[in-house]
Amino acid sequence: MKLQTKFKETIEVYDSDILHFEQGIPGFEVERQFVLIPLEGTPFSILQSILTTELAFVTADPFVFFKQYDFELQASIQEQLQIKKPADVFVQVIVTVADQFEKSTANLQAPLILNMGKKIGKQVVLLDSNYQTRHLLTESSFTGQEG
Repeated sequence: MKLQTKFKETIEVYDSDILHFEQGIPGFEVERQFVLIPLEGTPFSILQSILTTELAFVTADPFVFFKQYDFELQASIQEQLQIKKPADVFVQVIVTVADQFEKSTANLQAPLILNMGKKIGKQVVLLDSNYQTRHLLTESSFTGQEG
């Protein structure tokens, strides 16, 4: 099918490209189908809603920016996302892009956990108090504090 993105592009999307979020994303519970569009040559992607053209999130590979970022998924989440081995897990974090890029932040407290093989995902709120919703992307390494 053809999909109009928030950024006025029309892309071809196949059923096999669609990620299913059983409970939606917090604040957007009705939105349950997305496609992840990598921005070539960067650690960034766009998580575009299938239902609502104007709903898209900039996401990033957190491990590119925060080398020490680490957490453990609860068994119930692993089961829900049908995760059997570490290779099943693909992590993205939602990025708030600022007018001055160096002020852009990543939400490390609530990563998107994706099982790309099964095409299912969930935004998980971590209980680890070291992680906040706004960590500067320009931090050279994660220290547990916002920069």
